[in-house]
Amino acid sequence: MKYISTRGLDEGLDTASAIIKGIASDGGLLVPRELPLLSESEIAALSGMDYKEIACEILSRLMDDFPYDELRSYIEEAYSEEKFGETVAPLVQMNKYNDKEYLLELWHGPTAAFKDIALQLLPHLMTASAAKNAGNSDICVLTATSGDTGKAALEGFRGVEGTKVVVFYPSQGVSEAQKLQMVTQEGSNLMVCGVRGCFDDAQTGVKSIFNDGELTKKLSDSGILLSSANSINWGRLAPQIVYYFSAYARLLDTEKLVCGEKINIVVPTGNFGNILSAWYAMKMGLPVNKLICASNRNKVLSDFFRNGIYNAKREFYKTNSPSMDILISSNLERLMFEISGRDSNKVNKWMSDLADKGCYSVDQTTLKKIQEIFVGGFADDFGTVKTIKDVYDRYDHCVDTHTAVGFNVYERYFARSGDPAKTVFVSTASPFKFAEAVSSAIFGEGYHKGRSSEVLMKELSDETGLEIPGTLLQLSLKEVIHSMIIDENEMKETVEAYLLKEK
Repeated sequence: MKYISTRGLDEGLDTASAIIKGIASDGGLLVPRELPLLSESEIAALSGMDYKEIACEILSRLMDDFPYDELRSYIEEAYSEEKFGETVAPLVQMNKYNDKEYLLELWHGPTAAFKDIALQLLPHLMTASAAKNAGNSDICVLTATSGDTGKAALEGFRGVEGTKVVVFYPSQGVSEAQKLQMVTQEGSNLMVCGVRGCFDDAQTGVKSIFNDGELTKKLSDSGILLSSANSINWGRLAPQIVYYFSAYARLLDTEKLVCGEKINIVVPTGNFGNILSAWYAMKMGLPVNKLICASNRNKVLSDFFRNGIYNAKREFYKTNSPSMDILISSNLERLMFEISGRDSNKVNKWMSDLADKGCYSVDQTTLKKIQEIFVGGFADDFGTVKTIKDVYDRYDHCVDTHTAVGFNVYERYFARSGDPAKTVFVSTASPFKFAEAVSSAIFGEGYHKGRSSEVLMKELSDETGLEIPGTLLQLSLKEVIHSMIIDENEMKETVEAYLLKEK
């Protein structure tokens, strides 16, 4: 498997090199030259396999320069029962009398968010890639987070020899639980730093560090290579493709559909990586009817799917679904590359316009191709809270704010389309990570005021019967280890000082 850049550069990279680099030398994102295709019979054969077996089948095709047995050993360790329980990504039928709607719960890992599924595997892939290609160099995993990637990366790479992790998060743009998970994280190879501003500011700062040739050379001369745990890294994105095949296999297991029958997939997203993974699964042969892209009030993606104009120059809103508080969706660049027929000239023009003007627009032919598969919609905070209550009352399922955005958008899509296809809702985080908003939805407006997160989580657990994830228990009692808050323009010198202090 070889990788090329969305902006035209073909460096002839193998999988290991692509994982280490994270981002292409020309600033584009790396994609496979060719995607493997599964036949209907090969997809049918996934039925009966457990998650780890399916991961081996899919990832061995996407990363065929890793020996199968080596890849299997990493998957077995990453998805152990100790980390994920008996089932890595359970598919739950919403109503036993209704065979149409299913919840794909992706938050049963160590940090109670969907990012765990990729970020428990990525350290194995990255350290193996470093051994293959990077000699004696150390790897610094440099990441911006809107809340969940940071903790998942910290947990995944904690104590991994030959690696360091630097996580930047918007200092006022994550939930209290998300912040506490990061700033109390132990590990001698980890640094966490708040950035004054929003996620886009942190992400822009990280990208500028990757594109700083002078700093990259200085670090390389000191035996340090930069890589990323964001979904801009193919090694992070590829494992997310697996759980869509797993969901389809579970539907085949329970005879809820026949192989070849198309499904809808509803994904709440901000940076576009999770729903892009579903699109790649479709291109690999997964039968998909519609991909429903659900945004919060920062509805840049929803607007784009409607009118073909991507406009990031707009007011930024802090919402009760903070992991989606994003205006620059990095992974959309990969979709634009693929949809345009891999026309890097068009991609360069669009990305240049985005950088220079804060917006770009696509032609009607491109927009029509996008609209053939994608449906966009958004929900504001009020609609999100209302949907949490509606889902709980209707299905007896408690969902977090991000998952609720997906339900809200789908309900309006279904009302106008009547689409009969079976539908999988992607549940991206435990409701306990957003206990304030979820408790106010279920118990009444303002219920969270005056109550601690621990009290709210216990009351939610008593009400819903859900077990509080261990990683969220007594967070407020843990020692704060990482307290640094900086401006965006201080990110480069912060990284340089941290990485070179012992050199």
